[in-house]
Amino acid sequence: MGRRTAWWRTGAWRRGRSSAARARVAAAAAVLCALTVPAAWPAVADAAAGAPNADDSSGATAYAFAEGAQKVDGAKGTTDAPGLEVGRTYRSSLSKGEKLYYSLDLDAESNTYVSVTAVPRAGAALSVQDGIRVSLQNKDSNSCSYESASFGAANSPHPVTAWGARTTSPANPVCKGAGTYYVVVERVGTAKSSPGAWDLELAAVSEPPVKKADSTSPPTSWNSASPAPVSGPAKRSEGGAGFSRATAVGQGVWRTDISPGQTLFYKVPVDWGRQLSATAELGSASGGGHGYTVGALDLALYNPARAGVEDASVGYDGLQKSASLAPVPPVEYANRYAVTDQVNAMRFAGSYYLVVHLAEGVADTFGNGPFGLKLRVRLGGAAQAGPGYSGQSVPHHLFEVTADDREAAAAGGTGTGDATMTAVAVGGIGAGTVVLAVLGVWTVTARRRTGAGAAAR
Repeated sequence: MGRRTAWWRTGAWRRGRSSAARARVAAAAAVLCALTVPAAWPAVADAAAGAPNADDSSGATAYAFAEGAQKVDGAKGTTDAPGLEVGRTYRSSLSKGEKLYYSLDLDAESNTYVSVTAVPRAGAALSVQDGIRVSLQNKDSNSCSYESASFGAANSPHPVTAWGARTTSPANPVCKGAGTYYVVVERVGTAKSSPGAWDLELAAVSEPPVKKADSTSPPTSWNSASPAPVSGPAKRSEGGAGFSRATAVGQGVWRTDISPGQTLFYKVPVDWGRQLSATAELGSASGGGHGYTVGALDLALYNPARAGVEDASVGYDGLQKSASLAPVPPVEYANRYAVTDQVNAMRFAGSYYLVVHLAEGVADTFGNGPFGLKLRVRLGGAAQAGPGYSGQSVPHHLFEVTADDREAAAAGGTGTGDATMTAVAVGGIGAGTVVLAVLGVWTVTARRRTGAGAAAR
């Protein structure tokens, strides 16, 4: 959201019922009671996915951090940089003017991506220049990549995300090889911004190499025409309060309510060869149109590694307004060799995130709401085979679409099958709690299916 700038040193880069169901529960209980595993990312699926963590209720900008995220303090230099483990999520904080270091021990074959989400407090004073800069460097201070993210013209406090990447592309020799790499996170902006620290969520993931390398040239052509927005009746689906709590949705029209200062997270499973498009529509204010808020409604798209693809924003005068994403290409491995973010970031299959923010300033002119919101999601193209990875991503199944992902997206809710069970198993919580969580999710799902088809939670 807001503005993003990136620079990449990787060539042309820049930037988841019946007796069968009961049997599954019994099997889950038997397995989970026998296992103790560390917390991993993505976080535990939660039937109350839209609710922020109990200690994150600092206002409308409250962000739901991943359950079990480990707290870590960034260092002022590389010598004391705390180590991050690929596949885990961490919580940290960033004060005004700070530059913090974290370290990663990487192998020589995998591509590694680290996302950093910064969360300022509700009501914080911000400017269009305020934001974060994230870079990933090798032991000789050579940058593998860097990206910046800021808050946009509305200066509204909300989560912003930037990422760093270490790839094994032949065009990036300085960032090849196993060893220690450093994630550098800086807070940038103006002297007029609020001095309070921003909370951070850091997530490191890896992508395995392919069995057989194909062309390193990006696609030369794809359908870049803007498709007509999806029509039809809207289904109720409340957005989540963070990446780990994003609500799954698929093609269709989804509706909810949104308040000024609030940010809603949705995830859309997008397979290889599929082409995603989306539009967010803000309903009219009860009192009509009087006044204007710049950049009031923002719609941003992030890929499965939480890398920003693009965003769109629109001002608000109290009358209905819409923000549509510019066309992006079908998901293809070779997209990573393109220059533009809209192509480059559409590099792997998995859950893509749609993040909707309504600026705090809307309340000053049009009241506290809530305001009606519709999200129109379309998936074009046909699913294709993947590139043929030689191993699994960390965490597993991150860059693929499962049957459970499709089922959850069709219902407009969270995953209910084996993928959810796996996520809970690696959440690092007690076995009894795990079984209760799995049973709770499946029970909620069963109730949804016996209802009138509503997706509200």
